[in-house]
Amino acid sequence: MDDSEKLLELRVITEADDDDAVLLSYLEQAKAIILNRMYPYLDDTAYEGLTIPKRFEYKQIRIAAYLLNKRGAEGEVQHIENGIHRNYKNADVPEDMLWDVFPMVGIPR
Repeated sequence: MDDSEKLLELRVITEADDDDAVLLSYLEQAKAIILNRMYPYLDDTAYEGLTIPKRFEYKQIRIAAYLLNKRGAEGEVQHIENGIHRNYKNADVPEDMLWDVFPMVGIPR
């Protein structure tokens, strides 16, 4: 799946009307989160050129959607308004979304 397909999928599931650059930024952040989980000991410059495995492409889109929907309330601990309750344990992606992404052993190719 290329970036344009991921962008379209993200736009559909979030009903976002944001600029493509904004949505692509969230997709890149999601990609970095997955790669960081897969290769926890690489430095930031080593991620350039790496791709996520095909089986994690929809996970990348779901993580990007999660980050996009949480925009503006990243560190929120509790918010109650008109019967709507929101609270977040942390400002990062929940572990539940990354349960099946395991660290890799060796040097990525």
